[in-house]
Amino acid sequence: MDGIPGILQFRARFGRQTVAYPEGPARFPERFRGLPVVDPRAGDGGRAGAAVCPTEAVRDAGTPGMAIDLGRCTFCGLCEEASPGAIRFTRDYRISGRTRDSLQVNGAAPLLAAALDEKARKLFGRSLRLRQVSAGGCNGCEAELNASGNVQFDMSRFGVAFVASPRHADGLVVTGPVSENMREALLKTWEALPAPRLVIAVGACACSGGIFRDSPVQSNGMPGVPEIPVDLWVAGCPPHPITFIDGVLRLLGRIEGDSLRLAGTGIVEPR
Repeated sequence: MDGIPGILQFRARFGRQTVAYPEGPARFPERFRGLPVVDPRAGDGGRAGAAVCPTEAVRDAGTPGMAIDLGRCTFCGLCEEASPGAIRFTRDYRISGRTRDSLQVNGAAPLLAAALDEKARKLFGRSLRLRQVSAGGCNGCEAELNASGNVQFDMSRFGVAFVASPRHADGLVVTGPVSENMREALLKTWEALPAPRLVIAVGACACSGGIFRDSPVQSNGMPGVPEIPVDLWVAGCPPHPITFIDGVLRLLGRIEGDSLRLAGTGIVEPR
């Protein structure tokens, strides 16, 4: 059938495409890597994994305090290959926190971002508008943020959406290591946002400088921009859209608890 009726019939055959999350499981590709778990007693204790990590994200390998800094981790999987058993990536997509230090993980507990205070939740909880600034990123994080609004993830169903002007925004989303040429633009965007305002750092570059860390032409991400306080740190390289949405909804107090929902497994209680 041609014309509009034919288009509608064609579309109807696809059914509902938007993921059921958070009421139901979220879908991830087989290659997806989430929250890592470390065991310094297994294998070589993670020493080989620490040696091959391109961003020095594996900390204190072989000791009881062994951890992975998700703010630096690019989720490349090299450490898992080098130290099987000692380092293992799970499919847990919940990898955002309220502070930079909270991104130091050993996998003993899920990484769940705490909610804002009650006053802020009442202000931002029902409708949140965000202005995104790519501060020298590779466009990987930017592509995933763009995908968060498509039919698969439909972030707008939660009242969260991106806007074109900082003057229309409630918060700022920063990606990239904050290059020298973008620092002033980022600061001016921050200043243009009306108060009160939120800031979300997305991806390894914004959290630590990522693979560009310690380059003289960038700021090592938002830690190098003390003028702008960060309310939510979202790990990943790049973060999956569900990871970003989960972090934002937890920040707004829209999701509570630590049940993990993955496609094909139903509700899986945390380890």
